[in-house]
Amino acid sequence: MTNAPAYIGRFAPTPSGPLHFGSLVTALASWLDAHAAGGQWLLRIDDVDTPRVDPAAEEAIVRALDAHQLHWDGTIVRQSDHEERYRAALRRLQPLCFACRCSRRVLGGARIYPGTCRHLGLAKSATTSIRIRVDDGRIEFEDRVQGRHTQQLADESGDFVVWRRDDMAAYPLAVVVDDDAMGVTHVLRGADLLPNTPRQLYIADALETRRPSYAHLPVIVETGGIKLSKHTGATALDNRFARHNLTNALNLLGFEPPPGDIPELLAWAVANWNIRRVPAVDAFTGFIALSS
Repeated sequence: MTNAPAYIGRFAPTPSGPLHFGSLVTALASWLDAHAAGGQWLLRIDDVDTPRVDPAAEEAIVRALDAHQLHWDGTIVRQSDHEERYRAALRRLQPLCFACRCSRRVLGGARIYPGTCRHLGLAKSATTSIRIRVDDGRIEFEDRVQGRHTQQLADESGDFVVWRRDDMAAYPLAVVVDDDAMGVTHVLRGADLLPNTPRQLYIADALETRRPSYAHLPVIVETGGIKLSKHTGATALDNRFARHNLTNALNLLGFEPPPGDIPELLAWAVANWNIRRVPAVDAFTGFIALSS
C-alpha cells in the first residue's frame, strides 16, 4: 500500500481570465510551500461557475504557469467534471439542508440570512436554492499567515447556500468536496477568501472530511483601492518578463533573491522558504498596475 504524501497543495484558479500579478503571488507561494515540504503541488481549474468561464482562459493560465516554470504534479483537474461528486455530497448533507426561494433582491443585500424559508418545508424547484442550516457553535482554526481566526456563522452569515438555483454546486461545497477527493492537506490562497473559510470548514465537518491547513496571503490592492483581480480587469502577466515577475512576487512575500536565471531563482526560493516571513496583513496596498 502506497502512503499518500504528507503534503499535497493545490493552485485552483477560476478560468474567467488570464493570470495577473496577484495570481502569480498566490501560485508562487503555494508552489514554494509544497516544494519546501517535499510534497506535491496540484493544478485544479475551478470552472464550476460556468457563466463566468472564458473559453480561452485555461490555456492562458497554463501558458503563464509554464513560462514562470511553476510546474504541477499529475494531470489538470477540472471542477466541471465533478457534478456527480457534488450531488453525492449534497445528498449526504440533506438532513441539514432546506430549499430557499429567497433571491438576492428579496433579501435586499442582507449580510445575514434571516431564516425566511428555514421552516417552510419547500420542495426543490427551478426557483429555489439549497441552504445548509448553521448552529450556534463557533468555527475556529489557526491560519498559518493571519493567525487565529474565529467565526460564529449564525452571527456572520446565517444559513448559507450550498446548491444554487441554477442547479450548480455553490463554491464552498465544490471546493470542500474537491479538496477532499484530491487529498489536499494545505491550502494557500488570497486573504479575500478568509471570511469564506469557516463555511467551508462547517461543510467539511458535516461531511466528516479532514480539515486542510490554511494560509491566507495578502491580496494586492491598487493605488485606487481596488483589489487586483480578473473581475476588475487586472492586466495579464507578461510572460516575457517571467523572472522579473517572480522576483517582484518574492519581494512582496518578504524575500530578497540573488541574481540568476529562473531555475536558480526557484531553487533558492525553495531552500529559503519560510511562511513566517510573509507579512500578516490582509492586503499589499499602493500597487501600480502596468498597462499592456
